[in-house]
Amino acid sequence: MASRALVLDANILIRAVLGNRVRRILEKYADSVSFFIPEYAYAEAEEHLAALVTKRGGDPVKGLIMLRAVAALADLVTVDLYGDHEAEARKRLGTRDPEDWPILASALALGCPIWTEDTDFFGCGVATWTSNRVEIFLGD
Repeated sequence: MASRALVLDANILIRAVLGNRVRRILEKYADSVSFFIPEYAYAEAEEHLAALVTKRGGDPVKGLIMLRAVAALADLVTVDLYGDHEAEARKRLGTRDPEDWPILASALALGCPIWTEDTDFFGCGVATWTSNRVEIFLGD
């Protein structure tokens, strides 16, 4: 693992497909930072992506191809890695968004921050970076 690592939330994957900035950041740092995608986050992005791409007048098949390309810049992590942290992650999230526990559990298991646009992770005891500030962390 690189000395710096981040767990990616589903909304970051979607932003990487629908826009350019997040994808460029991922591509720029892919060789020097370990990016991790919980399988749950990938599935969530895949589930919502087609509708979002279609709504913007794009081709949903091309969107899924781009999602796979973005995911190739990261390591997919399964419940085998983060499952032991489920109870703690659910406790920390409380009622904010309990279904997002795999993202927080992955960060706990890997000992690294989360890159997200979701404020539900704020105050969970794990550093959280948003796209407009993540390069502060990545550039250190």
